[in-house]
Amino acid sequence: MTVLVIGDVVTDILTVHEGPLAIGSDTIAAVRIAGGGSAANTAAWLAAAGCPVTFAGVAGRDEPGDARVAELDQAGVATSVRRVEGMATGTVVVLTSDAERTMFTDRGANRLLGPADVERALDRPGLRHLHLSAYVLFDADCAPAGRFALAEARRRGLTTSLDAASAAPLRERGGAGFLATVPRPNLLFANLDEARVLGSEDPAQLLAHADAVVVKSGAAGAAWADANGTARAPGRRVAEIVDPTGAGDAFAAGFLAAWLAGQNAAAALEAGNELGARAVAKVGGRP
Repeated sequence: MTVLVIGDVVTDILTVHEGPLAIGSDTIAAVRIAGGGSAANTAAWLAAAGCPVTFAGVAGRDEPGDARVAELDQAGVATSVRRVEGMATGTVVVLTSDAERTMFTDRGANRLLGPADVERALDRPGLRHLHLSAYVLFDADCAPAGRFALAEARRRGLTTSLDAASAAPLRERGGAGFLATVPRPNLLFANLDEARVLGSEDPAQLLAHADAVVVKSGAAGAAWADANGTARAPGRRVAEIVDPTGAGDAFAAGFLAAWLAGQNAAAALEAGNELGARAVAKVGGRP
């Protein structure tokens, strides 16, 4: 049974520098161009974990769009990507230093995602679960598609998960109040910053937003809560954190692959931590 992942596909311009930025001058850095987008990253990690996966989104009919779709195909991800003439594929500039990152985002064609794109993807046979990136919900142009995806997937009998995606836009849109306007998912993923915006670092205190909640705490591990109880898993030791880009996306993929295979919450947390640790040990957000 296949996981359908819906969200952004972008070109990541990854800039890994040492020390502070020399504003107004030069800063030595390693620069790499690669496929990105939180949802597309999760889809690639799901494929790497052996989970059948389809990615749905929108890209420009341009060279970056060709490259991004080809990368997903090569990673073993089936794609339902609408290509749009005259719109650029999304781009994110990622500045990484000392395990922290700052992103500059041009969502481009991603904002054109509509309910028809979602319905087209949901019509594919064999789907079991829908995973949505909240970046879709943060943009007024495509938010209706995100809300439709969560509601329609549950109507069709799929389980659903939502990645809270990013603390700053979540805070700007009202945090917990914003999630109250979104169809309730079966599972919510949030990192510590996002969980604080929603009201608590304790996943049990966030069950107003989803049937189950996972809070990711980086090296400190991750925690789960649902109506039946809680579970925790310690973080994985990493010799060197090279680039945190995509670590949360990888965690979600590891967790979902294990959880949908019937493993319990503790084992799924361990699987998420394993892929998250793999992600931070390399440059870029993909396997």
